[in-house]
Amino acid sequence: MTPKSALRYQIPVAAAISLALCSAAFAAAAEETAGEYGPNPTIGEPHKSLLPTVHTAKAEGWKDGMTPRAARGTAVAAFATGLSHPRWLYVLPNGDVLVAESDAPPKPDDSKGLSGEVHKLVMKRAGSGAHPSANRITLLRPIPGGSGVERHIFLQDLNSPIGMALVGDTFYVADSDAVLRVPYTPGETEIRSVPVKVTDLPGGTINHHWTKSLIASPDGRKLFVGVGSNSNAAENGLEVEHERAAVWEIDPKTGTHRVFASGLRNPVGLAWQPDSGQLWVSVNERDELGDHLPPDYMTALHDGAFYGWPFSYYGQHVDDRVKPQNPDLVAKAVPPDYALGAHTASLGLCWSAGSALPEFQHGMFVGQHGSWNRKVYSGYKVVYVPFERGEPAGLPVEVLGGFLDADHRALGRPVGVAIDKEGALLVADDVGNTVWRVTRAAHAPTASEVTSRDATLAGDPPRR
Repeated sequence: MTPKSALRYQIPVAAAISLALCSAAFAAAAEETAGEYGPNPTIGEPHKSLLPTVHTAKAEGWKDGMTPRAARGTAVAAFATGLSHPRWLYVLPNGDVLVAESDAPPKPDDSKGLSGEVHKLVMKRAGSGAHPSANRITLLRPIPGGSGVERHIFLQDLNSPIGMALVGDTFYVADSDAVLRVPYTPGETEIRSVPVKVTDLPGGTINHHWTKSLIASPDGRKLFVGVGSNSNAAENGLEVEHERAAVWEIDPKTGTHRVFASGLRNPVGLAWQPDSGQLWVSVNERDELGDHLPPDYMTALHDGAFYGWPFSYYGQHVDDRVKPQNPDLVAKAVPPDYALGAHTASLGLCWSAGSALPEFQHGMFVGQHGSWNRKVYSGYKVVYVPFERGEPAGLPVEVLGGFLDADHRALGRPVGVAIDKEGALLVADDVGNTVWRVTRAAHAPTASEVTSRDATLAGDPPRR
């Protein structure tokens, strides 16, 4: 793979918000981010402080008529609005779009002490936990002629659902503490069958990273589930991390499982890469090591591989906060394939199969939810990483931006991404309570536009 060339862009710089999240004076400055993206990121020295940097964009929501900023050659419009914290997407073969409307389940033993109080404030400011989780999957069916979408409650009374997969006539959903299955008939808009448990997933009263993503193997014989850690960096003890920070492989017929890959702090998005046949994952890395460490990443998963958490990051870079250490495991830690920027909260992931977007035909789309533990904002956008011969082959390109307004408030925050039956890119926005749809623009890009599109990850304000 070709190492990334230097990339600079101008983004707003803010003083760190106090633990009480008091207002702070903002100033503009240049931020050097070369080295945070690509196959060979720069891993500098960690910077620790007594009090963590707490700087998250306040959740505001979209005003009437506003949309995100779409890449040149594309256009964006709301596919569905007025949802309740839409986090994840799944497109059924007939074109129906399923949306997991989900927020964190009760976690009475999570976020205790000073750091816990900070975490709660961050989540509230970022737009999570304002209301109880809707605990449902909603079906959106485009109305012929482009006159809107039908909306149906597809499956309800769940427990913070995220991952979804259809295998034959069986629909699987990953709740925050179990994988469930129900029968599915093509075209139905509501499932009335009582879900049957396939297997338990790590949950409990901490359940720090509660989202459980899900994907089926191409032959449908296995399910893979992303299970996040129960802490930032094992501060709750290693005993509560049993089989967490891992991707599980599950036999849907028997419910038996094994850890397919481990050492992944918060593995969220899962996608098959067709050239290599490998399963890729987007991983949200640890906090409180400074503005530039460590990068979030996406990587191909190797059966039985260990990726470092909690003992090290990006290979053998030891996190000395973790006690006791495990040098033998650190020595085996596999460096990830591709860095996606520090603290970007890279969550959503999908391959571009079926994309009708002219410049985004062979690569991964990544939903970056946005930073909270960094003095300058990072993430808050959807990016695309081109691939060649099964590997990333270039810098990330912004597909959808403008989620922060001129006052650094979050009009939205992208999470799950998917390609619909018509080849449009769908983006779940859990702060804007919207599913956005990115399509090809009315006029195809010119050759000069194609050449100039690789310039920057920053951009203009959102559209009105």
